[in-house]
Amino acid sequence: MQNFIYLLGDPQSREAAVIDPGWEVPKILQTVQQDGYHLTHVFVTHAHFDHVMGLKPLLHAVDLPVYIHRDEVPALDADRSILKPVGHGEVIHVGTVPVTLLHTPGHTPGSQCLLVDNRLLSGDTLFIRGCGRCDLPGGDPTAMYHSLADKLKKLHDQTVLYPGHNYAQVPTSTLGDEKRDNPFLRVGTVEEFFGLMGFVAER
Repeated sequence: MQNFIYLLGDPQSREAAVIDPGWEVPKILQTVQQDGYHLTHVFVTHAHFDHVMGLKPLLHAVDLPVYIHRDEVPALDADRSILKPVGHGEVIHVGTVPVTLLHTPGHTPGSQCLLVDNRLLSGDTLFIRGCGRCDLPGGDPTAMYHSLADKLKKLHDQTVLYPGHNYAQVPTSTLGDEKRDNPFLRVGTVEEFFGLMGFVAER
């Protein structure tokens, strides 16, 4: 599936978070330990299986809270007691590092991106020169257009993009480059976006 699994750490407190633990839980735990950190948070950008397959074995190994958008909770098969439903604009601290959560529906109803300083972990909302599918259950191309145009496109050009999948020839990009070269950020209307996605806009 070419998923990216990200680790975010605070060098002061040595606290760390894992984002979208889809696979290779032993490697996640080993990497955290080798780097001298301890896991304190899990963030889920959305509940598709390839982003959460490793969640249950991870939680068997470490007792952690799982931060997921409240609209995505029904789609996640997990113990509700460990879930921390969140909303757009909430800030969660990993040690001293603030993580701002951006609700970006479209790929799924509760998709969210993580903004950390000038870094955007975009899950399956925005890819390098692409965006997430909207033809799966819960997908909504109108919501995706507004997530891209009204939220992500307004971020600073120097923001570094870290997508949820390795679908490009390079692993990262910048929002400035994407605004210039990504056709899904270049469209000016929802009708244009529908045409690019292959949908027919309702009138």
